[in-house]
Amino acid sequence: MIARIQTLYLFLAALLAAGSMFLPFWSVTAEQQYLFSDFSLYPGAGAFFVTGSYAAGIFSPLTALAAIAGIFLYKKRELQRSVIFLAILLFLGDLLTGLTAAHFMNQHFQALAPEVTHRPEAGFFILLPEPVLFWLAMKGVVKDEKIANAYKRL
Repeated sequence: MIARIQTLYLFLAALLAAGSMFLPFWSVTAEQQYLFSDFSLYPGAGAFFVTGSYAAGIFSPLTALAAIAGIFLYKKRELQRSVIFLAILLFLGDLLTGLTAAHFMNQHFQALAPEVTHRPEAGFFILLPEPVLFWLAMKGVVKDEKIANAYKRL
């Protein structure tokens, strides 16, 4: 389990997914700076913002759990590939719900203040390497499967 390279990739992806929960995802500066992170609430921001914020807060730990589960499924490579694919889908859900919530937060503050600036924060950038790590882990699983099939033929 430890000797396989996909273990390292999945562990790093799990760390990034877990770390993204604690860092701000997006910031909006109207009269003061507002940081958006998982489970953040702003009065009057609307149901779409709250839904996106809570969904992003749910997808982040699920992505981390799927990556950790993928590490321990090293004996069942087909199931491991399915769990890694699920982790990729959860990552996409996390990213899209975070961006949706950031969009609705931006719209809310643009309605309140004439001059609004917004930008991504560390929580957004920490998510970006995850699909590459999942892809590399998937390649490692496929490589292990080819090696195992070659031994079966001997």
